[in-house]
Amino acid sequence: MSTLEPERGTGTGTLVEPTPQTSHGDGDHERFAHYVQKDKIMASALDGTPVVALCGKVWVPGRDPKKYPVCPMCKEIYESMSSGDDDKGGKGDK
Repeated sequence: MSTLEPERGTGTGTLVEPTPQTSHGDGDHERFAHYVQKDKIMASALDGTPVVALCGKVWVPGRDPKKYPVCPMCKEIYESMSSGDDDKGGKGDK
């Protein structure tokens, strides 16, 4: 009795797209509330997609941002933006 193995290089394959680096760590150095667009926070809450903060941090929100100090870099960037529109950003969590 013999077993058949598919030849290498033939058949179907799966295209794997790179995923963004997300943070799930609990290190004290990462415990900040970050500024993120409000609509992105809501979308992340619904489908679990990562968000990108003003400072560039990428993560999946899951904690109460009121428990953490605001990220100094996000705060600086937010304050340098024109403050005419309140819906530009909101605090996301660590």
